[in-house]
Amino acid sequence: MAKADDLILFAQVVEHGSFSKVAELNSLTNSVVSKRIARLEDDLGVQLLYRTTRKLTVSEAGKVLYLGSKNVKQAAMEAVDAVSGFGEKVSGHVKMSVPTISGDLLLADAVAEFCTEHPGFTVDMSLDNRFVDLIEDGYDLVIRTGYLEDSSLIARHILDSQWVICAAPKYIRRNGRPERPQDLVDHNCLQYAYQTTGASEWQFIGEQGNYILRVSGNFSTDNAAALRKAALGGYGIAYVPRCLVYHDIMEGKLVDLFPKQVGKRLGIYAVYPYTRQPSQKIKLLIEHIRARYLAIQHFF
Repeated sequence: MAKADDLILFAQVVEHGSFSKVAELNSLTNSVVSKRIARLEDDLGVQLLYRTTRKLTVSEAGKVLYLGSKNVKQAAMEAVDAVSGFGEKVSGHVKMSVPTISGDLLLADAVAEFCTEHPGFTVDMSLDNRFVDLIEDGYDLVIRTGYLEDSSLIARHILDSQWVICAAPKYIRRNGRPERPQDLVDHNCLQYAYQTTGASEWQFIGEQGNYILRVSGNFSTDNAAALRKAALGGYGIAYVPRCLVYHDIMEGKLVDLFPKQVGKRLGIYAVYPYTRQPSQKIKLLIEHIRARYLAIQHFF
């Protein structure tokens, strides 16, 4: 059976096109590299490389093996990366940006806790709903709701955030309860100005897929806490992430009007600039944040 280290060596030979270059990279002699490739060919019973004095050519069997060998090499690198630095002290500084709701709900506490657990580690955390430019603004890590495709960034999915439509019991007593989404056009709909779909465009699940209903109202804000207070005051119907009003609904201060019909569901992601691997401190911070989100995933 072929040895994993021989497969990795073979992948390097294909990539560099030279026995001597691979020998140099691995602190081996040319003859050792040659013998190990020959052993691999013997084990498999096929010729992998055609060697002349001028160049190496990969056989058809060699091309097939290379695809698998490349995966072995990548897996080995990732395994080493995964544990590199685990014995090191986590220190340094991280600049991060997080959404206001998650910041208030759990991230301020979770990140401050991480800093306390790792003396010498400092964080500058901005609470901001806009999509900051990680590279331009110098951010090391961003927690983002609704990931925008960007090849210069890596996004790690944490969980999904379900939205709800809710109102205070006193609003319902005064104005009646909408029985179906279409009834909302006759109600005062409080609007959250921070939305990818637009503040007045509310999304619902229909038999033929999701659809948008355009609503109107006399109050709009880009601040989640202000919107929640307006809803609690009985001034209208709000369309918000469930985590913002989870306790209010549980305590009966707000009523979830369409629990099975709201179509808006956004992913929450940890996003960082593209590198072969993030620094150990970023990895550990992401894992800490992810664990805190998952501990209260029923809020979402």
